[in-house]
Amino acid sequence: MKFHALLAASLLFACTVIAQDREGPSRGPDGGTQYFVDGITVLPVAGKPFMGRSTTEWTRTLADGTVVKTHLFTVVARDSQGRIHREMHHFVPVDSNEESKLIQIKISDPITHARTECKAATHRCSVTNYHAPTSFTPRPTGEFDNGKRSLTRENLGSDNIEGLNVVGTRETLTINPGVVGNSQPLVTTREFWYSSDLQVNLSITRQDLGDGTQTVHVQDVSRSEPDPAMFQVPAGYVIENLPGPAPAVN
Repeated sequence: MKFHALLAASLLFACTVIAQDREGPSRGPDGGTQYFVDGITVLPVAGKPFMGRSTTEWTRTLADGTVVKTHLFTVVARDSQGRIHREMHHFVPVDSNEESKLIQIKISDPITHARTECKAATHRCSVTNYHAPTSFTPRPTGEFDNGKRSLTRENLGSDNIEGLNVVGTRETLTINPGVVGNSQPLVTTREFWYSSDLQVNLSITRQDLGDGTQTVHVQDVSRSEPDPAMFQVPAGYVIENLPGPAPAVN
């Protein structure tokens, strides 16, 4: 009897395993959640060349009180023609020796109206049409979006960063309850230290209940003409496509 009981158990286990194999995977793939933190925005302004080292630090406090601090280091440059070199890097933990690895290089050319994006992982580049304004006008203060949102602005005075005169501004954006599914008003503050000479924010601090605190600083600023090679496809990279003609403007 014991032999028959053991045989029956073995057969039951084998059938269970076969049934599980026939059922296939227990779930499908999951893309997960990805976050992107933008650095400074550089306009394609001619005659104002510069190059700098941009650092971004991101501090988040999780629901259980855990504080997560990460940062990245990157390079940003603009030449006298208004061409822009930007890089995307991975975030790495603060107080670690991990390298902030390169993800992508973006080269924006207002003369040819082309943006070239080169991925470090594949050494492949794609080219798309590029059109961007050369000036920026901040949104007026007060209510907008049919009264669902409101903006206030505070003058923080003047300072000096990297030998450049900058002016400070703090903006507070309030989103009313229910606008984005929020049960309470959402308040976001952003602080800018702006160089009118370069037309670039040299320091930005963003504070948001959901995204935590993000600080961006541009350091080691040089106003010399950047190396022309920074605005060409890097050696060893291949262009996969060329953009089609820009749509006609009636």
